[in-house]
Amino acid sequence: MSKHFASLQKALPQHLLSRFVGRLAQSQNPKIRAIFIEQFARAYDVSLAEAERKKFSDYSSFNDFFTRALDPSARPMPDAVNELASPVDGCISQLGAITEEQLFQAKGQRYALRGLAGEAGKDFEGGNFCTIYLAPSDYHRIHLPYAGTLTHSIAYPGALFSVNGITEQYIEGLFLRNERLACRFETNFGPMLIVLVGALIVASIETVWPGPTSPYQTMQINKHNLPFERGAEIGRFLLGSTVICCFPRGAVQLKRSLQLGSRVRMGEAIGDLL
Repeated sequence: MSKHFASLQKALPQHLLSRFVGRLAQSQNPKIRAIFIEQFARAYDVSLAEAERKKFSDYSSFNDFFTRALDPSARPMPDAVNELASPVDGCISQLGAITEEQLFQAKGQRYALRGLAGEAGKDFEGGNFCTIYLAPSDYHRIHLPYAGTLTHSIAYPGALFSVNGITEQYIEGLFLRNERLACRFETNFGPMLIVLVGALIVASIETVWPGPTSPYQTMQINKHNLPFERGAEIGRFLLGSTVICCFPRGAVQLKRSLQLGSRVRMGEAIGDLL
């Protein structure tokens, strides 16, 4: 069944389906908006307890609801200045060392960091990475784990396979095939790479800086000089996917409490500077 599920996605009109759902999600028609929000909230047991706006009726569209902001007091950053914060709410799907410039995808499968992020992925050999999967019910804004300056970003067009344990196991080079945005930051411990990976039904990836609009038509490299504090918002998914974080050798130690399948929340400490 798992192989069939992965194979079925190869035959789906991924972009057409995602654009269709995206248009519905943007609709401010009261009936469409209410049906989408109420059915989704019921299916995934979504709570607005931490949200800035506490009522489903406060949102103008499903996208407005899906990318809802948190109450400013909901997620304080770690007390220690040398700790890295989780960029998102989600589940740890992989983590470990970057060896021979490759990252672990699933049992028996690895992929090249340069294939994932091009020039933005250099200088991470021997460092650490973690891959965080965002479920539909999660908070879907992405924040910076540690203060840094965005130096450049690379937008990659690609497929829109769903990103979960099944597709990670059966779709070879999954993260190299899907649409993604690789963002390189310079910090006081060296480079930091944050890759936002699109997926099936992800209508777009948005960033807080001007740049190419997802879905990407061609690969685009953009240079920047934009400083961000730890915890600053850098983007959001319109329907969710995956964030991959990479850190250089000898700079960061991920928390021992992080295990495959561990749940993390945006702002939670996930690593320490060495």
